[in-house]
Amino acid sequence: MDKNNNVFDNVLQLIGSTPLIKLNRMTADFDGEFYAKVEAFNPGHSSKDRIALHIIEEAERQGILKPGDTIIETTSGNTGFSIAMVSIIKGYECILAVSSKSSGDKIDMLKSMGAKVYVCPAHVKADDPRSYYQVAKRLHEEIKGSIYINQYFNQLNIDAHYHTTGPEIWNQTNGEITHLVACSGTGGTISGIAKYLKEQNPDVKVIGVDAYGSVLKKYHETREFDDKEIYPYRIEGLGKNLIPTATDFDLIDTFVKVTDEESAHTAREIANSEGLFVGYTSGAAMQALKQLQEDGEFKATDKVVVIFPDHGSRYMSKVYSDKWMEDQGFFDSKNEVHTTIEYIK
Repeated sequence: MDKNNNVFDNVLQLIGSTPLIKLNRMTADFDGEFYAKVEAFNPGHSSKDRIALHIIEEAERQGILKPGDTIIETTSGNTGFSIAMVSIIKGYECILAVSSKSSGDKIDMLKSMGAKVYVCPAHVKADDPRSYYQVAKRLHEEIKGSIYINQYFNQLNIDAHYHTTGPEIWNQTNGEITHLVACSGTGGTISGIAKYLKEQNPDVKVIGVDAYGSVLKKYHETREFDDKEIYPYRIEGLGKNLIPTATDFDLIDTFVKVTDEESAHTAREIANSEGLFVGYTSGAAMQALKQLQEDGEFKATDKVVVIFPDHGSRYMSKVYSDKWMEDQGFFDSKNEVHTTIEYIK
């Protein structure tokens, strides 16, 4: 391997060191400077590459994983893809329990990476035997020589970002970051980055992004789990109907909730304004940034970093599909369908 000449032994050596890219057009009228940490530059096209590699290699170091073993995980798609990718290189079997809310694109990608996929109903309680949490637990109990990653309740999820993403952002901003804005799902990304940044400067403000239909924001504010907050929503990769221990709520200063519709349109706007083809969750993070600007959160001297977790190719049948957007009722007089394709006969 010769990294100086851009030659690598395998794809796993490309994980991390993702770029920080300044946002220009969408933030032209905002107060402060705004940068996106674009995790789609990981080889598996998402931030989940980091936790997949870290957790699996830690299991190898502890002797928990042995050649030919099976790795099992619950996933909305991105973690599963990353685990499948690492499993291919390292020689493990991969079984994934996936939420039916995950896009067809994600599920097809998981199959193409050699994983065995169980698609589980999205809108059931976490303790329902059909939920992807319970299906993964059952498979782990049934299959000898298997490990269950369990990213929602795995401290290594936080550690992966504490050791990689956090230091990268601190160095890329020369220690001048004032705000971190990141979606919270398992909570590993936001918690790990926040832990590192706040150790360097306790004044860095950490803002989590949650979905309407999720319990995280209210739990952060009250420390009480309220199942009345739970109802179906469309955004993948953020929000939860349970409280993950991989979220350190003490490190998060505040939460902002965003809607399915606005997040979808904002994802499209990022592509058309900044030339960054990013996913639905990135749209949610950027939508939160808009709302924070409207609420007067930022000042001219601030340097704000927003996490764009994954790539737009995972959502071709969703937010980048005019038909899907129309089926959801997301097109109206404000956001019309603009046909840009002409067929020459």
